[in-house]
Amino acid sequence: MEIWINPACSKCRTATKALDEAGITYTVRRYLDDPPTPEELTAVLERLNLEPWDLVRHNEPAAKPLRDLPRDEAHRADWIQAMSETPILIQRPILTADDNTTAVARDPETLARFLPN
Repeated sequence: MEIWINPACSKCRTATKALDEAGITYTVRRYLDDPPTPEELTAVLERLNLEPWDLVRHNEPAAKPLRDLPRDEAHRADWIQAMSETPILIQRPILTADDNTTAVARDPETLARFLPN
């Protein structure tokens, strides 16, 4: 399992604590220090079945330049490039299980899907 986190994020700390308490082995990717490539983001978006604008943290000050960017196929690559160049824009934490099941685990119900029963 891999988890993309920002250590300053309380939701990320909650997720890693839950994984630790469950005894799950996982790899941490501090995506602000090791930003995903456009190709990696594209793969994550495909697994999530989301469009890039659905994964953007729109309240971040860094998202201001994206506010006028159309949310359409013609501009999809622009959204992905912006997230790769400015990773603070990416929702977190993102969990990917060994079977490639992927989710943005911001809420307890989603996080629970990755924990043993």
